[in-house]
Amino acid sequence: MEKLTIKGLRHYLGFLMGLLLAFTLALPIIALLVNSLSVGWRWPDLFPQALTNRAWSYVLSSTSGTYASIGLSLEIALVVTIINLILGMPGAYALARYSFRGKMLVEGIVYAPIIVPAFVSTMGIQLTFLRLGLTESVLGVILAHLAPTLPYMVRALIISFQTLEPSLEDQARTLGAGWWQCFWQISLPHLVPGMVAGASLSILISLSQYLITFLIGGGQVVTLPLLMFPFINGGDLAIGSAYAILFSGMAGLALYVMSWVLKHYYGKRLDFHI
Repeated sequence: MEKLTIKGLRHYLGFLMGLLLAFTLALPIIALLVNSLSVGWRWPDLFPQALTNRAWSYVLSSTSGTYASIGLSLEIALVVTIINLILGMPGAYALARYSFRGKMLVEGIVYAPIIVPAFVSTMGIQLTFLRLGLTESVLGVILAHLAPTLPYMVRALIISFQTLEPSLEDQARTLGAGWWQCFWQISLPHLVPGMVAGASLSILISLSQYLITFLIGGGQVVTLPLLMFPFINGGDLAIGSAYAILFSGMAGLALYVMSWVLKHYYGKRLDFHI
């Protein structure tokens, strides 16, 4: 009876902690939702003076540019993530498997965009892209987004390569497996979690870029953050809140897709082996 009581108490406490966590995570979204529907909700008022759908009518209208900015944001994030995978895979393999002179310097250069202030690195990129004619273009924004996103992809892949025993690949080659078979059947299944983790971070960071997109795009490449920030900074908080909810939903959808891909991939492999 005592064990059952302790077990029930733990279950009850776990439920309360989960409920508290869910409420904590949902509270900002609830506040944004109320703010997006409010008129004149100012401190110290506990509730807004009135409710209206004015902000959502504007945000969801065909003249606001919302749909085009969401599409462009997702397009840029997807292309950036694919390039990160292509560049990060061989780089992470070399850094994880080999010891060579200057390795610490190479790692420092790879991780530098995380350490250097964003404004400093962005100004350097802008001066370079001005000479190359890459400013005010989607291509320039995509290339600029590689700076803050590639380090996270490389780091995630390095961890995956470090936890993959080289002896597994050696044994596969001994049994007659070619380079492609070895990679596809031995290495790739082990790397998928790192790839998904790196891709998730790459997408989220790319979607949230405002300064880089603004300076490199020159106001010609309009992503969702470029539409959202002017309203948040005092233009119209109701519209800014509506855009913030859309941005959160877009980021959440990207994470859900990454999670679905991971589960679907391992589910298919499990069904195949069974």
